[in-house]
Amino acid sequence: MNAFKHALLAIAGIGLLSGTGIALAQETPTAAPAGVKLVEAKDVQALQAKGAVIIDTRKANEYADGTIKGAISLPYDPEKSAKDAGFDSSQDKFDMGKIADKAKDYVLFCNSGTCWKSYKAAVVMAKAGYKSVHWYRNGFPDWKARKLPTE
Repeated sequence: MNAFKHALLAIAGIGLLSGTGIALAQETPTAAPAGVKLVEAKDVQALQAKGAVIIDTRKANEYADGTIKGAISLPYDPEKSAKDAGFDSSQDKFDMGKIADKAKDYVLFCNSGTCWKSYKAAVVMAKAGYKSVHWYRNGFPDWKARKLPTE
C-alpha cells in the first residue's frame, strides 16, 4: 500500500475514533483570547528581560521535571472544564494569590497547542483585570526545542 493510501486510512480512522467516545487532543485556538496577547519564544525572552513574571501552568510534577528558567509554578489544576474556548472556569482551580500585582507583565505557558491550562489561565487573568497577559501557546516543548534556558 502506498503512503497516500496509508494517510487516507489514518484520517478515516481518526474520524471514526472521534465518534466512538475516544478523546482526541483538542487544539487550543490559534488566536489569543480577549485581553491577552499571543507571543512567541523571542517575545517571552524580551518580556522576561524586562521583568515579566513567567508562569508555568502545568501540574507541579511537570514543573519539577523541567521548566523555563525563572518560571514560577502556578498550576491550573484541577482542570475539569471542557477543552473549549467557552469553558466554565468555575469548574477549575487557579490560585492567583502569588500574582497580586495586576499591572505587571505575565507570560503563561504549558505543553503546546493541545494543552489548555495556559489558555484558560490567561482568560481567567484577563477577566480578573490583569492588564498585561501574554500567552505562549507553543509552550515548553517549543522552548526546549530552541535550546533556550531551562531549569
